[in-house]
Amino acid sequence: MLRSDWLANYADFWRDRYADIGTAALEHLTISATAIALGSLVAIPLGMLLASNRIRWLHTLVFTIANIFQTVPSLALLAILIPLLGIGVKPAIFALFLYAILPILRNTYAGFSSVDPALVESAKGMGYGTVQRLLAIQFPLAFPYIMSGIRMTTVYIISWTTLASLIGAGGLGQLIVSGMGVNKEELIVTGALAAIVLALVADRLLGALEKRFTRKARTVTRETSYV
Repeated sequence: MLRSDWLANYADFWRDRYADIGTAALEHLTISATAIALGSLVAIPLGMLLASNRIRWLHTLVFTIANIFQTVPSLALLAILIPLLGIGVKPAIFALFLYAILPILRNTYAGFSSVDPALVESAKGMGYGTVQRLLAIQFPLAFPYIMSGIRMTTVYIISWTTLASLIGAGGLGQLIVSGMGVNKEELIVTGALAAIVLALVADRLLGALEKRFTRKARTVTRETSYV
């Protein structure tokens, strides 16, 4: 009986607050997607550079810096950024961007390092230039690794974005914090479930994209290996 009453109240809550929930979800998705996109724009080219240029000290320096950012507690990083960037969306995106770099960088580096040098030489023998080899051979073969890093990062970032509400950035975390403040279970449950659903949907979409490009990579491998 209590369970049915709670479900009925929860249904009423959704009818009354669906607009606010949708706004919070959109804010959450915008912050997460921006941070992941910025992290990808930095980490993927950097990983490609490190894989093609085996300068040991540069590799060590870049990964050490990325690891340092990854190990700083999220709340501490947000607190550090407040005097520099203030409160709101900007420091939240910047902090999440820093967290997004390492896993994407590591997987990009692993993907390009795993490409068989014989395939690259075969492509060179077919008359492929440096840029052609990079885009037509190496990138498709490394893409599953890159997407694996992006998928893992996406799940983490969507989860960590709930903390952005602590510095006034909004998102689904605001529902959780508000629910804790007024002791309203519906707000807490809705914020948590919505974040989980966003992470699962994003992972499935990225997984479908990964499978599509993985098939293309296998085709590239077969065609080049026959030369």
